[in-house]
Formats: sequence, C-alpha cells, structure tokens
Amino acid sequence: MKIFVAGAAGVIGRLLLPKLIEAGHQVVGMTHREEHVDIIRKSGARAFLADAFDREAIMSAIAAERPEAVIHQLTSLRDWNLEENARIRIEGTRNLVDAAKAANVSRIVAQSISWAYEPGESPAAEDVPLDIAAPMPRKRTIEGITALERAAAELPNHVILRYGMLYGPGTWYDRQGMMADKVRRKEVPATNGVTSFVHVEDAAHAALLALDWPSGPVNIVDDEPAPGTEWLPVYASAAGAPEPGFQAGSNRGERGASNFKARNEYGWEPSYPTWRTGFGKTMA
Repeated sequence: MKIFVAGAAGVIGRLLLPKLIEAGHQVVGMTHREEHVDIIRKSGARAFLADAFDREAIMSAIAAERPEAVIHQLTSLRDWNLEENARIRIEGTRNLVDAAKAANVSRIVAQSISWAYEPGESPAAEDVPLDIAAPMPRKRTIEGITALERAAAELPNHVILRYGMLYGPGTWYDRQGMMADKVRRKEVPATNGVTSFVHVEDAAHAALLALDWPSGPVNIVDDEPAPGTEWLPVYASAAGAPEPGFQAGSNRGERGASNFKARNEYGWEPSYPTWRTGFGKTMA
C-alpha cells in the first residue's frame, strides 16, 4: 500500500515509518522542518517538505502521490503551545482531508486524544461523548479534537486513534523532557485526577495496525488508568526526582480511558501494558 504520513518526523511518526516500511508499504513522509528530512529518508521513506497550513502544497502533494491511505500524526506540542496545536488539528486536518478527497483517497488514520471525554467516574469507552460543554481553556482543545474527528470521518474508511498520554523517547515524559524537569522542581503535585498513558512505541504500532481496522474511534491506552497519587510517585522515582507533594481534587475530564475495544476486539497488545513498569524501563 502507498501511504502518505503527515507528521512523519514527530515522536510517533519517526517510530512508525520503519514499521510501515518493514510491513512492505511504500511511504511518503511529510515534515515542515528541513532538518528532519534525513530522518525520514533514513527510515526508507521518501520525504516531502511542506507546512500543514500550506493548503496548496498539501493538495498538490497528495494529488501527485495518489496514496491509498493517509496517516495523520500532525501536532504542534514542542513548546506547550496548545492554541497552535488546536489550530493544526482544525486547519491541518481540513487540508489533509480535502486533499485526500480530491485525490480519491478513501482511508485515513488520524491521531486524537483519550482525555477529551466528558466528565465521569469511570474510564471512558469510545461511546462516551466528547466534552463539548467544557469551559475555556479546555474548550479550545475539545474544539480542535472535534473538528479533527469530524473531518476525518468524511472519508469512507477512517480510524481515529484516541491516544493516552504519551511517554517514552522524545515525549514530554522522557527523562530529558519537560515533565521530568517540572517534577524534579516539584512543580507537579500528585492529585486524584486519573490519567491513561501509552508508550510511544505502542502508539506507533497501533497506527500500523489501524490500516486494517474498521472505521471509528478507538482508545489506544495501556491497561492501568490511575490517579496521580499512584503514578506520579513512580514516575518521580524513575526520573530521579524528589517525592511529589499532594493536592486534593482533579481537573475536568481526568477519568482515564478503557482499552477494551483495542485489546479485545482488534487484537492490539501493548508492549508496555502499564506505566508502573514502563516508566522505569524507558527512563533507566
């Protein structure tokens, strides 16, 4: 299969490309950073340099390449710029979907998130509504996710990967990442809010498998949603940080997500089934 990967040099994209090549696919990887072109080429894929907001460039590229599938891994999270990330989910996705439709591409796999569900007391399954009533600033994130998922669903075959909080190499939770620095400075308290994590390798593997999954959203999270009072001390220890302080309460939507569909219906098995051992293995 010929596949166009947008966000090909991101933390998931750079792990995904070799998996796609090894599976026998022909891959074109898009990046907006010239210094990332070599990363794409070294994986065995062809590189395409363009900005996701450059509509004409995206339209021209997909028209010329005529891929059979588009994998959307676009984000803008390097500098914790949530406003820019919402914009790329809205405008970048619109450009990709319109280009795919114009080129008669019928399949898309798109990156979403698993912490966009409306509030609740238990981990959310995929049939739980998104939190469209959220107040600002969370509302902006939900708007971005809603726009992304609705646009992707315009293609006949559309798999929406609702990833948990990513950890592992190159992520915020990497040993040299932003969260590790914050935890070492004791800026992150342990709360009652529940988080679902997923290792970045498992996230990339899910994107490969999703090329053969039926349309719709699917949570890609590990087996153990947990409150900050449980996971943060384990993460702090793995990061060489002091014991975190405690702060009662949680933020809206911190309920975690269930991976029942991915595991039991689609056969996805995470290599890192829980953050409890995954943090230590990836930060040693």
